Amino acid sequence: MSGFLGFALDLAVVILRIVIPILTVVIIALIYSSLRHNKRTERPLIMLWDESDGKAIPVLYWENSIGRSRLSDININDPAVSREHAVLLRRDDGWIVTDADSKTGVFVNGERISGRTHIYLNDKLKIGSCSFVIKRAEEFMGQTRRSWFFSVSGKNGVSQKLLLVLITVFQLLVTCEACLTEKALKTGLIDLQPFVYTVILACLMWGAFLVTSLVFKRVNFEIESLAFLLTSVGVVLSIHQASKQTIVQLIAATGGVVMFQFMIKFLDDPDRVTRYSKWIYIGSLGLLAINLIFGQTKYGAANWIVIGGISVQPSEIVKIGFIMVGAASLDQLQTKKNLFEFLVFSALCVGALALMGDFGTALIFFATFLLISFMRSGDFKTLILAVSSAVFASMIVLRFKPYILDRFDAWRHCFEEPYVWDTGYQQARTLIYCASGGLFGMGIGNGCCTSIAASESDIVIGVVCEEMGLIIAVAMAVAIGALVFYARAITTRSRSTFYSISACCAAGLLVIQLSLNIFGATDILPLTGVTFPFISAGGSSMLSCWALFAFIKAADERTYAIKKAGLFSSEDI
Repeated sequence: MSGFLGFALDLAVVILRIVIPILTVVIIALIYSSLRHNKRTERPLIMLWDESDGKAIPVLYWENSIGRSRLSDININDPAVSREHAVLLRRDDGWIVTDADSKTGVFVNGERISGRTHIYLNDKLKIGSCSFVIKRAEEFMGQTRRSWFFSVSGKNGVSQKLLLVLITVFQLLVTCEACLTEKALKTGLIDLQPFVYTVILACLMWGAFLVTSLVFKRVNFEIESLAFLLTSVGVVLSIHQASKQTIVQLIAATGGVVMFQFMIKFLDDPDRVTRYSKWIYIGSLGLLAINLIFGQTKYGAANWIVIGGISVQPSEIVKIGFIMVGAASLDQLQTKKNLFEFLVFSALCVGALALMGDFGTALIFFATFLLISFMRSGDFKTLILAVSSAVFASMIVLRFKPYILDRFDAWRHCFEEPYVWDTGYQQARTLIYCASGGLFGMGIGNGCCTSIAASESDIVIGVVCEEMGLIIAVAMAVAIGALVFYARAITTRSRSTFYSISACCAAGLLVIQLSLNIFGATDILPLTGVTFPFISAGGSSMLSCWALFAFIKAADERTYAIKKAGLFSSEDI
């Protein structure tokens, strides 16, 4: 295309390549700024008054472990108190205390309790040789710990509508860039079909926002905003690879939003999750069993089931059940029976994935198991034992799966003969194309990385770097990686330890998966064949990513704020 119009379009392309990365960074910064500012005032929920010395202990969390252990939320330095003695938790119907199989028991108003017992204002709670009186939070005059993550400036967070407007602008700009490829500019044939996909995605986003704010009356939409931003990148990158895949991504995103809303409702009551945990346990193992029997091999792993021409990865859905089963409420976690059941469940999941040849996902599950185990016990000796067992199992796998060893042979040698033309081919080309994109990229649809096998999934980071630039690639990785810090920060304000564990493990799982994808494609780690959350093509992956975000959303107190009428208010006397 020549003349003034051609010059104007070339100039527009240059501007787009500069503006889009800047806008991406701004949106991500605003999302996390909103997460930092929008929070509940940091004050105690109730207070425990020690009758012996008159000391006031603020109860800060919705679910609190009580014991002699330094890891307990309420630490009592008394020889008569067990390391994990009791659990004090808040539910919709009031405050509850439960004995965690302690040696000396828990007493309420002089009577030893059995199972969950409700407590009220001015009740006397005896733990070991210490006696506490339940008091109002307003009677606590001391200072509480300030959060390292949340802002204390008192300023309001960013408007949720502003975030959506900026993301909509981002979607339109990247779609314009996807239409103005070098080929289109040369031939003058500009395909406007990508705008159809963008309009559908934008409508889905605004529709989800309206349902969330008007129907469910929720004030926070930052987590969904981040998910839609990442989804937008994945959808627009798929346009020049396969239009069919773009449609699949949009359908999966729609299903993901529906699943997200369902899970937020389901996770509303952590006790409900506990009641259904055995069925989730059985259902997850059943999916893996079906996969073992009927699974088809694709990219070296038999983890695909084809139903009516549609490929499904059950292991992606099992991720959801894995976290639900692992993240039981604190009073359940402190029993050896539940710990053993989860250990067996984890071993069966990882073992099934190993039999399928899906060692990347098996590694993700194992790392998540370690994370859940540590959050349960805080015991490094348990983790060392688990890692040692995993190393031994890996040696057995390498003995009977020699093709896995080939990947390790090529690791860190992808540019050397003979790997550069064989097992290191993908990593070598990915590194070349990542470098060719520079900071701002060559433009969506102008890259060559799409010619490599699995460029839409396992090595999609090469496509992002080459076509959209290093700035956006790093921004996408940071946007997901920062979820770990946010999930860790909200654990102190979660309504239950179930939310704390599930949010941290969901964020950790996403970061582990992200790391394996990026570092495997760039030869920093062996190539394991896992997806980049939200951006890699794949309907099953998209569904699981939205579901994992639901765990993080549920841990935010504001999500269920409409139900949180003050317990122990003036009428509770």
